[in-house]
Amino acid sequence: MATHADSLEHGHYHPPGLQHQFEDMKQQEESVSIGMWMFLVQEIMFFGGLFTVYLVFRSKYPMAFAAGSNHLNAFWGGLNTLVLIVSSLTMALTVYYAQKGNRNMQVILILLTMFFGAVFLGVKTVEYSDKYHDGLVPVTGWNRKVKADPAHAEVEHAKPCWEMGHGAEHTYVNPRGEFQFPDCSLAKQAFDEQQAHPDETHLTSAEKVGYFSNGQIDGDKFRDKIRIFYWIYFVMTGLHALHMIVGLGLMTWLLWKAFRGTFSHDYFAPVEMSGLYWHFVDIVWIFLFPLLYLLGRHFMHG
Repeated sequence: MATHADSLEHGHYHPPGLQHQFEDMKQQEESVSIGMWMFLVQEIMFFGGLFTVYLVFRSKYPMAFAAGSNHLNAFWGGLNTLVLIVSSLTMALTVYYAQKGNRNMQVILILLTMFFGAVFLGVKTVEYSDKYHDGLVPVTGWNRKVKADPAHAEVEHAKPCWEMGHGAEHTYVNPRGEFQFPDCSLAKQAFDEQQAHPDETHLTSAEKVGYFSNGQIDGDKFRDKIRIFYWIYFVMTGLHALHMIVGLGLMTWLLWKAFRGTFSHDYFAPVEMSGLYWHFVDIVWIFLFPLLYLLGRHFMHG
């Protein structure tokens, strides 16, 4: 805690936390606020570019993106959404108690915020592990490697991809750790509906070219379009997780400063600015969840 002697400089009162380059606390708070909002604007532009990539490819290949999305576990995504919403509440309360100068509540709420952040990352670890075991990491060699069992492999390869069925069990064979997605039943369903109702649009112009070879569904081509979805999924969720790790680093620093009683009614800007960053990361996920986990699920129900 700053003492009265610490707050005096050349006979004048020096507020706790005021840096030497600023004339007063108001100027410092305005500068810090402007700096943080400028940072958040460039972050919005950064994630905005990724969202644009997603929207462009999804508009071209909606069936492939729906198939990839339906393999994601909406329960885990929904749980993480709830966790981050609650963490935003605890972060907002941290700012409130920092303004009140309540050290104990600051420490408790920062610890809760860190706990929820750690839970979010733990859930993402579970999801990434599932993708590794299912052969859905879009980089060759980064998936689980399993050698072929001749007795089962012959049966699997005898079936065309549109007969695999969504959610059906199949033998996992992946000796090189390649990206796998054996089910193209959704494209077959859309193709059949397009033939039955030629005046309606069930496939985009890009899909009519991108899924077929010689007038027949090509499982490899359809899988390549699903791979695009998983590239976007891993890039967007991975960068979001990286931002969450940075946020946990900020929370660790805030925890130490709060424990020492640094923040009070006169000086709480670091808590407020860290809260803005944390809320931004939460808001990004609120957009990621429906775009990656929910949109396109209606395709699986006709």
